[in-house]
Amino acid sequence: MRMYNPPHPGLLVKEFLDGADVSLTKAAKHLGISRYLLLRIIKCQTAISAEMALRLEEAFGATKAETWLKMQLDYDLWQAEQKHEKSIVQPFYHASVSAMV
Repeated sequence: MRMYNPPHPGLLVKEFLDGADVSLTKAAKHLGISRYLLLRIIKCQTAISAEMALRLEEAFGATKAETWLKMQLDYDLWQAEQKHEKSIVQPFYHASVSAMV
């Protein structure tokens, strides 16, 4: 299990917008999305999709789409690990399954 809580990528989007002194409305229009969707992203209520990652890469330049998606994956996985109960799932110990790996 990971030892830290990775930040939601929406926090970085917010930092970029604040640093550039760009309004939410202007940024949403620039990205070609609704203001509501961008607000949900920066409030960490909506995940960064592959399409959004490409838009953010084009808009901000310095951060690649893969980086946005990796940040989202790290965040999602950590959140899931906090809720996951390992006792729910029993491991497969069948020879045919281990041969597949």
